[in-house]
Amino acid sequence: MESSTLEIQADISFEPQIYTRHHLKLRALLLHDEAWFCARDIGHLMGIEWHERKAIKLDPDQRRVLKLKGSGRSEDHLMLSESGVYAMLVYHYLPENRHLRQWLTHQVLPMLRGQPQPTLTQAPSLGILEWDGGALSLLHWRKEPWIRLRDMPQVVPVSGCGSVW
Repeated sequence: MESSTLEIQADISFEPQIYTRHHLKLRALLLHDEAWFCARDIGHLMGIEWHERKAIKLDPDQRRVLKLKGSGRSEDHLMLSESGVYAMLVYHYLPENRHLRQWLTHQVLPMLRGQPQPTLTQAPSLGILEWDGGALSLLHWRKEPWIRLRDMPQVVPVSGCGSVW
């Protein structure tokens, strides 16, 4: 299932938010409410030469390739999850990177999470629809509420026999 998700996302280009620290840029985005950072940018900020093989240390859920928009075209970029970035900071420890971690934690992540996100990057969320005499589960997805088909008789009363429900 993971590979099909990655294949679908391979055709989608994402618009990253750009943050600057010491004249170096950091491209980041939220995907399904998870923060993802451009690995090459993180490497530059950490003062290390980034090679794709550095990401092999990370678990598969801490890295992925996404197309990012920029300079009029889309390019594939290796992206690191928030936990992947913190893992890289531990693997390549330098005392100076403490300030990088603090900047990411206290400035970048709150700003990134405070940005309105396109519907495409928002994950579905569960909710409850309540009314006098009842309640049922509701799924919020792409700015619309969704109700399970089997729950419809609770919402729309059916009268008479031979009903579809």
